[in-house]
Parts: sequence; structure tokens; C-alpha cells
Amino acid sequence: MTTYTPTDQNRVRRLPKRGHYDSETIYGIVDAALICHVSFVQDGQPFIIPTLHARDGDAILLHGASTSRLMLHAGAGHPLCIAVTVTDALVLARSVFHHSVNYRSAVVFGRGELVEDEAEKWNALERFTEKLIPGRWADARQPTPVEMKATAVVRVEIENASAKIRTGPPGDDEEDLLLPVWSGLLPIQTTFGQPEPAPDLATGIAVPDYLRRMFGATEG
Repeated sequence: MTTYTPTDQNRVRRLPKRGHYDSETIYGIVDAALICHVSFVQDGQPFIIPTLHARDGDAILLHGASTSRLMLHAGAGHPLCIAVTVTDALVLARSVFHHSVNYRSAVVFGRGELVEDEAEKWNALERFTEKLIPGRWADARQPTPVEMKATAVVRVEIENASAKIRTGPPGDDEEDLLLPVWSGLLPIQTTFGQPEPAPDLATGIAVPDYLRRMFGATEG
């Protein structure tokens, strides 16, 4: 397990007791999130791009069109900041001021490197697919050479990182505890719904078992 040293770059300043710097905590949040936000500065203009991601050890993998601004900038080795957030509950206090959210967030810093080795690039695309839908890579048609050429993969080695987590009930002021206002947590859950077949899906093709497992259907 890696522990990242708090620096001016990654230190959690607001409510520092919520900060975490161990890779187990940080990577767990990265893996749990479907979407990350990649921020960078180009010609003095800040940008932030939401995108899918996957993790490979101590690196985050990004992919997109080989002509995209993000892939071109990240693949050239410029510094990046990547953020992910998972929301777990709304925290409802007796006062508006103390309302909050229970969350897990991670911010990582690194520089991108274009993945040019074909085998490594192929493995990265498989990792993306399997992170989203375990079992899909072996079931669906895999990329053609033309599609591989049109897709860029960037590997971002994590140089520094931190996590910030809020858990627990509301923190009401003592003088508000007797107010006749409901207080507590409203949990947030992300679930998969019933698969909706494409309108041009051929008859007789059943929902695969790996999808049925994702939305909680019993097999058979």
C-alpha cells in the first residue's frame, strides 16, 4: 500500500480530519466511480472534461478519440488533475446551515503518456469495458484496426493524491436539537434497471447472464 505525502498540492485543508492519503482508500474511490473529471490548462485557459476511466495499478487510464483535445493534450505529457466523487447520502440537519452530503472523493495528480504499444492499448480497452460491464468484452465484437487507430489511450501515473470522506449523521447545534424538524440521512443508491433492448435487436437474443446479474435478476 502506498501512502502519499501531504503537500501544498494534495493536502486537505478544509476539515483536514476527513483527509486520507493511503492508496487503498484513494484507489477504492477511483474504482467505485463510473465517471471522472479531468482538468488541465491549455494556452492559459482552464478546461475540465468528464470521461470514463479505469485504473491499472498506480495509474489511471483515459481513452477517447485520437483527435480529441483531451487526448492530444494529455498524451503530450502535460500535468493533469483528475477528480472522482461518489455520493452516499443527503445529510438533513435541523438547520439549513448544517445540511450536508455524505461522500467519498479523490483527487489525483499526474502526467499523461500516450499508450502506443498495441498489446498494451488492447489490454487497456478491455479493462475499460470490463470495469463497466464485467463479461462484455468477450461477448461483443472487439475493435477493428481502423477503430483502434481512431482511439487514443493515455496512461496517467499517479504522482500525488488524496481523498476526502464525510460519513455519519448531521451535526446540529445543541440549541437546535429540540426543534420539531426531522433530522437524519437520506441514503443515495445507484442501481441498474431492467435492460431495454435496441429497437433493431434480432428476435431470440436473450439478455446475457452478466447483465441479468447486474440488475439483480435471478438466472433461468
